[in-house]
Amino acid sequence: MSEDRARTTNRAADDPFDPVAFLETAVQFPSHEDVGPMRTFLCETLEERGVTPRVDEHGNVIATRGPADADTHLVLNTHIDTVSPHVPFERDATGVEGRGETETGDVIRGRGSCDAKGPLAALLSAFFAVDPAHATGRVTLAITPDEEVLSIGAYELVSGAESPTRDADAVIVGEPTNLDVCTAAKGRFQGTIHLTGANAHAAEPETGVNAVAALESTLATIRTFDDRDDAPPVHPQLGEATLTPTVVEGGAATNQVPADCALTVDRRSVPPETADGFHAALTEQLQAAVPDDVGLEFRFTDRSTPFLEAWDTDPNERIVEVLASASGGDVRPFAAATEASYFAADAPTVVFGPGVLADDEGAVAHAPREYVRVDAVREAARALEETVLTIVE
Repeated sequence: MSEDRARTTNRAADDPFDPVAFLETAVQFPSHEDVGPMRTFLCETLEERGVTPRVDEHGNVIATRGPADADTHLVLNTHIDTVSPHVPFERDATGVEGRGETETGDVIRGRGSCDAKGPLAALLSAFFAVDPAHATGRVTLAITPDEEVLSIGAYELVSGAESPTRDADAVIVGEPTNLDVCTAAKGRFQGTIHLTGANAHAAEPETGVNAVAALESTLATIRTFDDRDDAPPVHPQLGEATLTPTVVEGGAATNQVPADCALTVDRRSVPPETADGFHAALTEQLQAAVPDDVGLEFRFTDRSTPFLEAWDTDPNERIVEVLASASGGDVRPFAAATEASYFAADAPTVVFGPGVLADDEGAVAHAPREYVRVDAVREAARALEETVLTIVE
């Protein structure tokens, strides 16, 4: 380690930022309906350490360290909202159940402990490690308010004229990855196929047009959708795209030919497929398969922001190599959709953080048993500090 970096790392030895102490308090703020109190706590934490944050009109918290005209710019992002319901904070030294036995180790339990206040705590530790007096690069902290819902904050953040990602050299998005460095994720699109026919008495079905019966050709099209010649190829990191029928509604009476049927589908896309490309391809395939006397329309589920599309970052990018070396984690895809989708369009983006989406006993993130290991939070903070200082100093 250089003398400057050693001085930067040790500069606040008399008042070091403790990511675990921050996390203990953060988890106690319910953030599923109103992120206001949690955002206030985050801003106060920044201000107490001499950083003046800005809260934009969409609720994003933005702060910077380092020269404004720096040649290198690194963005650190995660979110402060959580899913419902709130799960109270608890610190438990007995560990967690795994492989049928209790694994010892200090854990923090509660909603947001791993998704994503644990990653936030680690990112803050790295952000505070940057000494503006010695940094040659700039670090921007960009924390969004509604990732679990519509990602309006993130979308507006990247769309604005002063977007911090516009000139970024790399973006690190905090999510529970078990300290692995994730370089890709599938996108998620959702829409409903609407089939329309004509009512008739079920005793004389030939006098009507059965919209429910048209599901036969519709489902066959869904099963074979990715067998077409112009289907997205198998992705080297993410594998194949999937298209899954999930919800069906149709018919109004048991003795009536149904005139309406609706089938909702879930698409998990891989690059280079876009939402528009998927919509056009599925509509074309359905029009060729559904009987001519059945009306057909495929509509995306209404939302005020674009869907989170598939994204990928070259595993040979410097940010990947530096962070993987610092953390010792694997380089792999991320299993869930994240706001990294928006950031990856501007700069090489990786997802990283303490905690897991699921363990041997089942779901962790979004589950009543949500937890994060204390040692993982500290290790993530150390790895991120090393990475950030390597990139900007």
